Amino acid sequence: MSELFDRVDALVASRAPLPPPEERRRLRKAHGLTADEVAEALGVRRATVSAWESGKTEPRPPERDAYARLLNKLAELYPASTNSSAAAQDTAVPETFTGAPAPAEAGSTPPAPAPEAPTTTTAEDPQPRPTTNAAVASPPARTVRSSATSRRPGAKKAAPANTPPGTDPRKENGPLAVVDIDDDGQVLAYCVGGLILEVPARSLPSLVDWTLKEAGLGQPKLSGPGKDADPLLVLTEAACERYGLPAALTDEERLTGRLPEGHKVIKQLARADWKLTRRGFGPWARIYRPAHGSERSCVQLCIPSWHALDTRHWDGAAQLPPAELAQLLGTYATRVMTPRGSTAVTGLELMTALHPPTRASEPDESGKRHSEHNPGSLGKDPVDCAPCEAPDGHPLLAGLPRFHVRGPAEKLFEEAYEWARPLTDDECTKRYLVGIDVNMAFAAGANGLTVGLGGPTHVKNPAFDPKLPGSWLVDLSHVDLSRAKIGKEWARLDGSLLPSPFTPSGERPTGPAWYATPTVAYAVELGYDVAPVEAWVRYDNGRYLDAWYTRLRDAYIATMAELGVHADASPEEFLAAMDGYRDRDPQLAIVVSAIKATVKGGIGKLRERARGGGWKPGQPWPALNRPTWRPDIRAAVISRTRVNMYRKIVKHAAFTGQYPVAILSDCAVYAADGPSPLDFLPYRDGKPLPGGWRLGVSPGMVKHEGTQTVLWGEGVRDQFDAPELNLARYIKTGEVTDVDNGQ
Repeated sequence: MSELFDRVDALVASRAPLPPPEERRRLRKAHGLTADEVAEALGVRRATVSAWESGKTEPRPPERDAYARLLNKLAELYPASTNSSAAAQDTAVPETFTGAPAPAEAGSTPPAPAPEAPTTTTAEDPQPRPTTNAAVASPPARTVRSSATSRRPGAKKAAPANTPPGTDPRKENGPLAVVDIDDDGQVLAYCVGGLILEVPARSLPSLVDWTLKEAGLGQPKLSGPGKDADPLLVLTEAACERYGLPAALTDEERLTGRLPEGHKVIKQLARADWKLTRRGFGPWARIYRPAHGSERSCVQLCIPSWHALDTRHWDGAAQLPPAELAQLLGTYATRVMTPRGSTAVTGLELMTALHPPTRASEPDESGKRHSEHNPGSLGKDPVDCAPCEAPDGHPLLAGLPRFHVRGPAEKLFEEAYEWARPLTDDECTKRYLVGIDVNMAFAAGANGLTVGLGGPTHVKNPAFDPKLPGSWLVDLSHVDLSRAKIGKEWARLDGSLLPSPFTPSGERPTGPAWYATPTVAYAVELGYDVAPVEAWVRYDNGRYLDAWYTRLRDAYIATMAELGVHADASPEEFLAAMDGYRDRDPQLAIVVSAIKATVKGGIGKLRERARGGGWKPGQPWPALNRPTWRPDIRAAVISRTRVNMYRKIVKHAAFTGQYPVAILSDCAVYAADGPSPLDFLPYRDGKPLPGGWRLGVSPGMVKHEGTQTVLWGEGVRDQFDAPELNLARYIKTGEVTDVDNGQ
């Protein structure tokens, strides 16, 4: 009989009554408990408790009975207040759950009655809170029922713009919102932190007006002379249809990247005196009115169903529910900046946001301030590049004969490594090929780099100055890779097993060629004299990218730490933490990918090529009108990144006698007896070789890229009859679908 009773008790426990999700969180916080403490007491993970409190999942036996017991005890201590119960009026509370109107916290005094004001709620703080200085006559906000679309029980109207001094109403609700339609047809704006706002706008022009006047969206400027970030609205397919936009672009619209000028929504905007930027109404549209003084009226739209979020960088973010997408993009916006387009565009815009082109001058005699150049910035006007820095088709090259191919003595060719060699007999006796990858390699290359801020100056037979950024025509073919100076000591190396540090292909130079300053400086560092024939140098220079590097580094390290990969981890701890880190929080893993893409894309965007039909070689293209179109800065970053990598390769080779068998951009592959990087990296007592490879999460340090067997490597090279197939390209997965073509 006791066994029967136990089964009955278990059945009752499986349906133990629980308060609504927002009340669960209120009770925990009222008692000063953290989610970790509750999780530890119940023997579950912290994420499980968070899911119970957000309503994503419900507890199961045996934890459900214990959880209900905890909440009942807390409800006796902290009964629900009148306001709190009103916020949950659409959720049925089981009768057996004890909780009656009383002060919100034990021992506190109920506040005096006050006029009702509009309220807002968040997933973090589910109790409605009055909006400060809200108009008394405003109607109370309606509570929207939880649905499969909204996933949130408490959507509220946006606060009016009246806020206390020092509070900017354009930014109080975060940098962005995802706009969607719930099952009742109500338009909702999902903000960062779980806040949901009701949207009264019935047309796109009125949506823009509402965003600027009531939504409280935006982000503070990143630099003193800069400007606040414009609010970003992300429109779901349902929101697009509500506001007269197609859920997807036609093939023709996708190729042009925009809606046709005659589209009805564009006409609506024009009638309301709203304008679009030159790129028109595309996946990332900017809607604005000309600024009056310091007042900006601009809203940016992101439309994921139009492929605004590139899956290479944002993975499946476009398919996330609105609240989760808002949180993901909000995390990126908070740590990097509000997205301004693709990750590449955002990377470039971040440079400008940190170094605005102009600033306010000191007051003149009449007390008036004027706009002046901001020192350390690239200014507001574009500058011409040097002819050797110009990509093919640039107007500076219009006089060249048709089909002329420029060689190294005519063209600066600073690119990332793409090099491989056959394995030696000794390497063939090893069991494994182990790939290591440099974290945020191009960000590390930008750190501390002096780049040109203004235009170039042409000089003949200059004395080389490693501190002067520019492009140098110099012959480096005399540099002997088998004899190199490392620090203050000369070292003997096997030059046949090393790529040249001066060319991306790793081939030794055969005569004069154009190089960026870091490449020539490394030849001097190796112990060799250089005699440039001519140069294009930039006397106006500075460390323009330092702040850019710092912000992206901090964003990357903070996000990786949330994923369990910490900067102070030992090599063994780091490798263990990196194993499967993406599965711990797939959304944060997407943020990591977006941050890394922001680095690479931003550097690449410095030399954006001509795009679109109608362009002909020798004609200018729109990107040339940007002050941030700077191929010389891109070349300097790539040059320094390649040199940084080579410096570690040489140090490792001199100390261990081991040489890479393949290099692709920021990945190097070594033959080893074991499958782990620790099987060939010379760590001693947990300390790496000074100046060599070092495992860790910080930019410039390395992680494990992948391991395959030597038999695999030799097999794929034989399969494709390619003895120098770049194995670094395939080391991560081992999948080789076609012969290496360098793409």
